[in-house]
Parts: sequence; C-alpha cells; structure tokens
Amino acid sequence: MQSYTIGQAARLLGVSPDTARRWADAGRVATHRDENGRRLIDGRDLAAFSIEVGQVAGGEDDAPYSSARNAFPGIVTAVKLGDVAAPVEIQAGPHRLVSLLTREAVEELGLEVGMRATARVKSTSVHIDRV
Repeated sequence: MQSYTIGQAARLLGVSPDTARRWADAGRVATHRDENGRRLIDGRDLAAFSIEVGQVAGGEDDAPYSSARNAFPGIVTAVKLGDVAAPVEIQAGPHRLVSLLTREAVEELGLEVGMRATARVKSTSVHIDRV
C-alpha cells in the first residue's frame, strides 16, 4: 500500500503542511515513521480521512482548494469493480468526484483505494489519470 508524507497528504487534502501536521499531532489521522524517521500516512487511512475533511469543507464557500485547467488531483477513496463497469471516487480537497470507467481501464491503471490520481473534467466527462 502506498504511503504519503505529511506534505504530500497536505497537497491532496488542499491544506497547508502545517495544518496536516496539526491534524496528525491531534490524532485525527494515523501516522507511522519510515526508516529515515519521516512521518507517513497510509493511503487507505488518508483516503478515509479525506472523505471526512471533504464533507466538512464541502459546505464552505471559501474552501482553499482550486482547480487549474479542470484537473482535480486527489486520492482514490472508492473503487467498485463490476463485471463491465467500475465507479471510481476521488476526493480532491473538498471536492468528491465520481467517474464511471470500464473495469478494464481500472485494472490497466491499477487504481485502488489510497493511491493518488487526478480527475480531469471536460464537459460532462471525468477522466482519471494515475499519478
């Protein structure tokens, strides 16, 4: 499973590294240390926490997260593989995006909960790029 540094988690959550560090210090999201002593957050833990943060921030008009050129970098929070199709959810700061992909596309991209991905929006379609 992929893990994220505090800085990477902050970018995915749309907050400053200081805010992400305070949340970790307060126990809102679990961390562990790597062999170099850096604090890391497990991808699945970050995915669950990003949903919580997104629900709180979703009601705010002045959310600090913005998208450039319709790209929403975030973290995969759900993948539901069906026989043919697979809805994929990404939490990008306060934004929750859902895209319906083919099962084959999800498998080729290797998408799973906790990994970074970017949702790209063009008109009514959402495309997912693995980061």
